[in-house]
Amino acid sequence: MKKISLIALIEASFFAAFAIILDLLPSIKPTPNISISIAMLPIFILAFRWGFRVSVISGFMWGILQIVMGDAWIVTPVQAIIEYVLAFAFIGFAGLFYNPIQKHLRYGKKKVALSWIVAAVFVGSLARYFWHFIAGVLFFGSYAPNGMSPFLFSFAVNGVTMLGSWVLCSIVVVLIISTAPQLIIRKNDSLAITENKAS
Repeated sequence: MKKISLIALIEASFFAAFAIILDLLPSIKPTPNISISIAMLPIFILAFRWGFRVSVISGFMWGILQIVMGDAWIVTPVQAIIEYVLAFAFIGFAGLFYNPIQKHLRYGKKKVALSWIVAAVFVGSLARYFWHFIAGVLFFGSYAPNGMSPFLFSFAVNGVTMLGSWVLCSIVVVLIISTAPQLIIRKNDSLAITENKAS
């Protein structure tokens, strides 16, 4: 297994901090329990730029920063681990699509690459909100309307949030990569397609 380079770790830290900044911006809130934003965008870009391991580390850093800055809603230590360590780190699962995205962009197949990007954003969003769903069932069932099970309540709230965030992040990241694909293609990584050095 290749070691993660210092440059990759620096970028992971930078993108985690950028995610914190985006998280401070107003989000779309159709209900008090649902918040849709583009805050995951930096982790997705990092996933397409470096791959799985680096984006998982960056997502983990973002979650820890949320706790350190007092921006986390913590009920119990277990809930904090689920929602701010596991959930945020799992956004990095978008990095599993690193190779096909890089390959198609480098071969000039931009539309195919963008399709993979949309799929990757979906997987990263689903991986994150799976953990929020679990936490919702375990710790926030009391917020469910009368007669609604905690399972259904958490599924509805986190499902709508996940889908909304997936659509919004997909639109923004597709616009960014369409106009500036060099943002995720590293010049010194000519063998990334076959060796996947940084992931």
